[in-house]
Amino acid sequence: MNKSELIEALAQEIDIPHREAAAITNTVLDAMTEALVRGESIEIRGFGSFVVKEYGSYEGRNPKTGKKIKVRPKKLPFFKVGKDLREKVNKEGS
Repeated sequence: MNKSELIEALAQEIDIPHREAAAITNTVLDAMTEALVRGESIEIRGFGSFVVKEYGSYEGRNPKTGKKIKVRPKKLPFFKVGKDLREKVNKEGS
């Protein structure tokens, strides 16, 4: 499912115009993005949690040349699946 499909599903589920569903979806995603940028975690019970993990610098290699390079520290968002979602996926997949 992509963002457009999510918007369409929301519009159909609660019987609202596509434009309203898009605004709601964008508001939720923007709020989540802003929270992660501030370093906050997000927990959606039954679904999962999003956290920002910090990685230190390290020495890597350029895959083309094999030359050593220094990789700067970085922060990346990380998703941890919730128990309910994991169980539903495993139940449906079996």
